[in-house]
Amino acid sequence: MKIDDIRVAILRIEGTNCEQESYDAFKRLDTNPEMVHLKQLLHIDCNNSEKRDVFDYQCIMIPGGFSAGDYIRAGAIFAARIKSKLQKQLKDFVNLEYPILGICNGFQILIELGLLPGMKSLLSSVSESCLNINDSNKFECRPTLLRHENHGNCIFTNKIPNGDIRLIPSAHAEGKLIFPLENQDYYLKKLAENDQIVFRYVDLDGDEKGYPWNPNGSISNIAGICNCTGNVFGMMPHPERAFFRYQHSDWTREGLNELEGDGRVIFESVIDYISHRF
Repeated sequence: MKIDDIRVAILRIEGTNCEQESYDAFKRLDTNPEMVHLKQLLHIDCNNSEKRDVFDYQCIMIPGGFSAGDYIRAGAIFAARIKSKLQKQLKDFVNLEYPILGICNGFQILIELGLLPGMKSLLSSVSESCLNINDSNKFECRPTLLRHENHGNCIFTNKIPNGDIRLIPSAHAEGKLIFPLENQDYYLKKLAENDQIVFRYVDLDGDEKGYPWNPNGSISNIAGICNCTGNVFGMMPHPERAFFRYQHSDWTREGLNELEGDGRVIFESVIDYISHRF
């Protein structure tokens, strides 16, 4: 598939944010992104020309924010609306190995949908994990260092060397990844065996440390995971906010030897996958 034929749905409802930065990231790489309101996929309150279908696109991205005010739980209402009518289509989309990306609130939504961690089935009817309130009990907005843990399973990071460290900002209040307390070791073991752990929070030396390096207290310092087939990926930090080097918090100290930011490769990787896969 030609890159300029790749259609990406940037999915949004009330309360989402960073959709413009997400749109721009894909647009700058010559794809054909579109802002799509969930109602357009649900065919609610829109005319025929505004209606859209999941399979109009080769990639779906759910951006950050506080969708529907994050009432009940972060991402719960957005996920419930998707499940109400799109569950089968979404399952077919994933089964055909089309990619879905969730950033921050999008990650929370993928968890609520049961698409992540995605170890047992494509779309679990019951969430197997949760992104809980940060240990600091406050909104954390800070640069975060991420070490790439994946060995090739995740299509969104296949251009990043294993062990590479990236500076990508975080901005969230509920980013603490946890699993059922009685089975946390089992989940961590299975994630590792399936090559589903994608990023971990680290310090300047690349070592796993607690707060503030880990801004939320996430188990095993996990910042991002993918499903077992690698085509559904969620992460809490915002790669769309580090598309260019001058968006990095340290650029005035480190200089602008290149314009490419540490987040750009996430988008390049999935575009490369789509162009060769479909």
